[in-house]
This record gives sequence, structure tokens and C-alpha cells, in this order.
Amino acid sequence: MAGSHSGTPDGTPDDGRYGEAVFRPEAVGEGERIDFGALAYDDFTLARLRALGVGPGWRCLDVGAGTGTVSGRLLDEAGVEAVLAVDRDVRFLPQRPGLEVREADVTAPDFVRGQFRLVHARFVLMHLPERDRLVTALAELVAPGGVLVLSDAVDLTSERAPGTPYALVMRAMWEGLRATIGTDVSWVPSYPQLLRGAGLVPVAAEMYAPPLMPGSAISRFWGDTWERSRAAMVATGLVDDAAVDAAVEYLDSDDCAALSAGMLTAWGWKPGEGSLR
Repeated sequence: MAGSHSGTPDGTPDDGRYGEAVFRPEAVGEGERIDFGALAYDDFTLARLRALGVGPGWRCLDVGAGTGTVSGRLLDEAGVEAVLAVDRDVRFLPQRPGLEVREADVTAPDFVRGQFRLVHARFVLMHLPERDRLVTALAELVAPGGVLVLSDAVDLTSERAPGTPYALVMRAMWEGLRATIGTDVSWVPSYPQLLRGAGLVPVAAEMYAPPLMPGSAISRFWGDTWERSRAAMVATGLVDDAAVDAAVEYLDSDDCAALSAGMLTAWGWKPGEGSLR
């Protein structure tokens, strides 16, 4: 059971991180799994960034850039000047004009130097300890008048959802990932307070949950994610392999009636000249 995991003194696990214990980038199909998530959330992310004024002349930092879909659309659709795309593993990031790719760990001191009009991180901090420190560190990389935009998962169904195959397996997934790599989405609704505490003002937040439909990008993302985290989920004792298989089948059926875990996006502005607010 997850509760028996020893962990470190601050309660984080001591045997793995994202990309090591689970979701290894060298695994066949991992880039495709990331892209399913991008297909589910990129339109919402880009609409928010453009509504915040991100556009020509902006120099941007994309932390945990994954396969580079947000970075590429910032260049192609928002017309930003340049994007620095940073990830611990950059094998999925393309080489293209305007995009600088750098392999670096956001938890390391001075992992990036300089300041940026936009600092963006999506589905990154939820997997890491020391979240307060990391929010502050990212805020320090925002130029005066610029904006920090953070997005992470929220699950509104974990306690009250009916006992569907989907709900059962999602509960096991969050528990298994917390025990294995430290993923914790319970603190994500505190983003506005964390941004304000980092000296950003004003701050705001919104949520988006893509619909679960057979064959949709988000349904395929969860199906692939469960397969890759299956061992961690079964280790919780909440599900067995048959339950995971049943949930994958449920996702792809017309019987599926569930609310997907969604994404909370919060942003805060660095006081100073040049703000587009």
C-alpha cells in the first residue's frame, strides 16, 4: 500500500521521479502519449496565452516542454520572438528557427539564467517536491511587466464520483503515482495564493476539463497513462490488472459517463513597466 512507502523526511518518495520510475521517455510510444495530452489541452492553453497578450516581441520560456507543441504554436500562431524550451529529456523537441532547446532540470539552482516576458510550465510542478520554492524560482525568471503561467491537473471526482471503472482506476492512479514519483495534485488549487506569495499581482485562475468520448485524445491519453503506470496502480492494492483492463475498455465505450480530470491554469504578473494587462 502507498501508505507504507518510507519516502524522504518531507514525505516524498525515495525511489523515483517522473521519467525514471514511470513514463520513461525511451519507452516505445511515450512521445505519442504526451502528444495525446497536447491534443486535449493545447487549444485551451494557447487561447489563454494569447488572451494574456503573448505575441510579437515576446521572449518566452517553456518549462517541461515535452514534444514542443506549445513552444511551436507560440512561434507559429502567437508570433513570439523566441522560445527557450527546457526539459530534463529533450529527445522529443524539434530543431527549428526561433526555438532554442536546452536539457536542464527545473529543480536545479540556476537551471536557466535571464528573464522572460512569459514563463510557462504545464503538468510539471505536480510531479515535484518543494513546490513553493519552485514557484518563487520561476517568478524570478519573469521580466518586469511579464507573466508566469502555471497549469497542472485537478481531479474534481475523486471523492464523490460513482463507482465506475474509470473512477476506481483514477483513484488508484493518483495514489500509485504519489507513492512512486511524488505526484500530488491536492495542492494545485492553491496556485493563486502561491503566485501572490511570490510577489506577482494581479493573479487569476481558471479550469478546463476536456470531455471523455470514445477515441478522443484525452481518453487515449488516460488509457496510455494507465498502461504505463499499471504496476504503480496495482501496487496500491486498490485495483488489479482486470480492473485496469476494464477501465480501458470503459473509456472506449458508449457506456462511459465520467468527468475527466482537468487542468487548472493560474497566472500572475510581475510588477513593472511593459505589462500588456
